[in-house]
Amino acid sequence: MREDAKLSVARNVRREETLAEKRLWEQLRNRNLAGFKFVRQAPVGPYIADFLCRERNLIIEVDGATHSTEAELISDRCRTLALESMGCRLIRVQNEEVMLGLDQVLALILKALNQHE
Repeated sequence: MREDAKLSVARNVRREETLAEKRLWEQLRNRNLAGFKFVRQAPVGPYIADFLCRERNLIIEVDGATHSTEAELISDRCRTLALESMGCRLIRVQNEEVMLGLDQVLALILKALNQHE
């Protein structure tokens, strides 16, 4: 996929974000989490990351119900391996975790950000 096409897809996904993604973005945007800069729906290789901290090569993926079948789980594992092979670290959280335990999700993200070597 061409770079301009990826950016167009990313823009469209931003407009259709889930409630959990909106809620997490409010906590990550404008360097709200310990001064780390995040971007949302960022192209990374052939993929679009939900949230990316470029400074730490950390990707946060917020997964919903569409990540529950065996085929989808295999696809997610392949995507994770591909992103890790590009030097990224990846955290996957479920929509419910964001909605019901946002403080724990933020603590997990902050721990990963601080474990950067």
